[in-house]
Order: sequence, then C-alpha cells, then structure tokens
Amino acid sequence: MDLKAFRIKAGRNKKKYTTFLKGLHSRKVKQLNAKAKKLNDIAFKKIDCLACGNCCKTMTPTWQPADIKRVASHLKMTVQQFKDKWLYKDESGDWLNTKTPCQFLQKDNKCSIYEIRPKDCSGFPHIHHTDFLVGREINIPNMTSCPITYEVVERMYKLVVEKDQSALDSK
Repeated sequence: MDLKAFRIKAGRNKKKYTTFLKGLHSRKVKQLNAKAKKLNDIAFKKIDCLACGNCCKTMTPTWQPADIKRVASHLKMTVQQFKDKWLYKDESGDWLNTKTPCQFLQKDNKCSIYEIRPKDCSGFPHIHHTDFLVGREINIPNMTSCPITYEVVERMYKLVVEKDQSALDSK
C-alpha cells in the first residue's frame, strides 16, 4: 500500500467527500445501509489492512474501562500502571494513547494484543455495524486515515451523486 499516494488522493478529495457526507441526510438514498455494507465488503476484499496499518500509525483508539482492565491484566499491570504508562484523558473524558503510532503496533503492521485489542480497534472503521448516516461524522475524519473508509465514501459518492451503479461491483 502506497500511503503517500493515498494521503495525496484523500487530501485532494477531502472537501468534496466531506460536503457529500454532510449533505447525505438530505438525499433520499434507498437501502443506504445495505449499500454501505456491500461497499465495505468490497473495500475489505480490495485493501489489505496488514499492508497498510495507517490507522494504528496515525490514530488512537478510545479506550473503554473494560478495554483498559482487560489489556492491563493481560500485561500483568494494574489499571493505574497501564494508564500512567500509555494513556491520557482528553477534555471530553475519553482515554486515548499518549502517542502514535500505537504502542502495540509491530513492524509487520500486526497488533501485539490483537486478540484482546480495544473494542474501538476491533470495530474499525465502523462502517459495517453502524447506520451510515449516523456514522458519517466518524467517516469524515477516518476517510483521510483509512483507505477502506475512503474507498467506501468514494464509491458511495459515485453511486449517489454520479448515479454509477458499477460502484457496487467488485473491482
């Protein structure tokens, strides 16, 4: 995965796709969630997360208390030791990594705690299990960090704005 080329392409189209996502509620798109799920499935077949890892390199998950407890226990640390070593609480009260890339990202783009990773990570990029209209606020920042999110938004734009049914075809 050429992340530099991806960042350039995503940056070039960010305004257009952001405007599209923000205005999507005013369009009457039949079976929007089903289409989003299909586009998500297509994107996951096309893009290999392990060849990318950009989410772990540039973003931080939101750690829920259960995530912190589970991972701290696995690492034989107390919750407080885990927080002190790797997390901070932001202004809205969310626990986030103190730095990127993620402390658990390995050189091969694999996660050293994959089986017990935070729920935010296991659900990323959150397209397949959420209402696409509600999730569009999450997709706006994610589409410049995640090639899968970008692919879904780009194909949805083609499908809705350009009325290109071929966007639903796997390529």
